Amino acid sequence: MSPSWLTVFPDNIRSLLSALPPSVFGGLEEIRIREGRPLEINAGGRFCYLTSEGGMTLDAAKAFMPSKQECNRLLDLITNHSLYTMEEELRKGFITIEGGHRIGLAGRTVLGGGKVEHLRDISGYNVRLAREIKGLANTLLPQILDFKHKSVLHTLILSPPQQGKTTLIRDLARQISSGTWRHPEARWPGMKVGIIDERSEIAGSKRGVPSFDVGPRTDVMDGCPKAEGMMMMIRSMSPDVLIVDEIGRSEDVDALAEALHAGVRVIATAHGSNVDDLSSRPAMSRLLECSFFQMYAVLKRTDQGMAFRLWDDKRRRVQLPDGPAREAKGREVNA
Repeated sequence: MSPSWLTVFPDNIRSLLSALPPSVFGGLEEIRIREGRPLEINAGGRFCYLTSEGGMTLDAAKAFMPSKQECNRLLDLITNHSLYTMEEELRKGFITIEGGHRIGLAGRTVLGGGKVEHLRDISGYNVRLAREIKGLANTLLPQILDFKHKSVLHTLILSPPQQGKTTLIRDLARQISSGTWRHPEARWPGMKVGIIDERSEIAGSKRGVPSFDVGPRTDVMDGCPKAEGMMMMIRSMSPDVLIVDEIGRSEDVDALAEALHAGVRVIATAHGSNVDDLSSRPAMSRLLECSFFQMYAVLKRTDQGMAFRLWDDKRRRVQLPDGPAREAKGREVNA
């Protein structure tokens, strides 16, 4: 059975993707379509181009080149034949489709008052496929438990783009909500989790209902700006733990501070290669100064899976229980 995301592609591009070997097709992460330029895929972190015969090549000159008509057809399918209803998404530069798959857009911007009002003449598309990997958080979760309060520590997960942050927090939500703590001394029940899903990527909601397994005690605020969504969730659903992706603006930091005062634990992600990166960003440096987060996890993708290193709120390297501080591996396995 073909995945639903295939239906957003024009017939000929869909055929090329469907002809890929199962090992490649199953590992697809990105599909990049640029008008008049090579059709590119990223499978398992490895990039290549597709040929018009359905093969793969590293030679751009031999690649299939999507035409203007094919790109226009792609946009028509992505927007469900109703471009005007997607004006807000076009202004932000991405559209999220059913299943939490995000399609980044590139083209000509239309400005108003010095700000982007619209995106037109779209000629570049980056289809980022969302995946559910149950068990990805198995190694990290026991390291961020708060045994004194029978909860989790305020945790910030850092990494450059495309290292698996969103997939990781999706599994963290599932395990925290279900009380799957992965530690013999953690015997408290699952907790109420609130996900602020501004881009509809974490839960992949369709008409408000998550398409991914985010746990039995999880509520999702879908398509809402992070700062406003955190306050709405605290007022309306009284979560024990808030999970939010890609913080970075000043209003995000203000909302996190409000969550702290409300007694809600927070697990968030942000872009960065290490903890020191935060100090160069005005809004994020405030979090460092006030020691808001109790634990920092820095992710790095490897051929063996997801690796992470931990630092505490004093920016000291955390020694993991089985020996000297090292890289801990998160395997892509079923829980």
